[in-house]
Amino acid sequence: MDHILNIFRALADPTRLRIVLLLQKMELAVGELAQILDQSQPRISRHIRILDEAGLAERRKEGSWVFLKPGPAVELEILGRIFRSDTVAKSEQAMQDQEQLSLVRKARADMAEEYFAAHAEEWDAIRSLHLPEAEVERAMLALLRDAQLGKMLDIGTGTGRMVELFGPSAQSIIAIDKSPEMLRLARAKLLESETASESNLVQKTELRQGDFTQLPIENGVMDSVILHQVLHYAQHPEAVLLEVSRVLKINGMVLIADFAAHDREDLRTEHAHARLGFGDDSMKRWLTSSMLDLVQTRTLDGGELTVKIWVARKSTIPVLNPNSDDIASENQNLKRATA
Repeated sequence: MDHILNIFRALADPTRLRIVLLLQKMELAVGELAQILDQSQPRISRHIRILDEAGLAERRKEGSWVFLKPGPAVELEILGRIFRSDTVAKSEQAMQDQEQLSLVRKARADMAEEYFAAHAEEWDAIRSLHLPEAEVERAMLALLRDAQLGKMLDIGTGTGRMVELFGPSAQSIIAIDKSPEMLRLARAKLLESETASESNLVQKTELRQGDFTQLPIENGVMDSVILHQVLHYAQHPEAVLLEVSRVLKINGMVLIADFAAHDREDLRTEHAHARLGFGDDSMKRWLTSSMLDLVQTRTLDGGELTVKIWVARKSTIPVLNPNSDDIASENQNLKRATA
């Protein structure tokens, strides 16, 4: 009884209710909530503490930033239906907050796009400052040595390096990037590449502009997907993996190479990283929720940052007891799309 009372007491305050509604949309930093709600960060922090104690919000610290997401309270699944109703979601206050949330989304996207535009020519050099790329590439090639890449998707292709590396073993390649500058650079590099001339990569590679949360690809058509140093730019990695699962064929394979969890705050502030690496537990949970079975992992130490490689395959079995109605709905959609 006390737990239920704590939940209703926490939701009785208009500001805290607004915070809970916003967290249903996306994970937000404390400073971003303060911007949306037009309140001071200390005041927002007090509200967050109450929501945290009631299980309605959960804090995640990354460097000097604190991010908020929906808490572990099971009652949120029931309350979520109320929050998504037109009575609540289309109320005047909720619509105003949604407008401010859109500005936060735009600010994040603008920061990333400005970075890509400013550093397109330096992209490969910047990566080499943080980890030994040659070692990572050798490990990736070893893990996929016997894999049938078939129709391959390279998400966040950047300069097109993954196309050069794996393209010769693929039947065809779709390479996607959000930045037009990066796509122009990738085209130029593929044309100049000796590998391209030997393996006809230019002829069998299609470069498309697109976002990794809304891949411009049909359901269940890809045999393999590569995410090389891309997922740390995602505000919602689980949403990206759901998209990967959607476009993969049954038993299709995905390889993710990224940083292990770290505290290099400068990578966020200077290089637009949304996530400071990933832990194995989080990655496995997101993969499972996306109908992707983790089959191999590799840890590469020795550089300034540790690099992890995860390999997973598209499952035929939907997730049981998903964490949210949204995940359950996505899994049902995926099952129907690939049936």
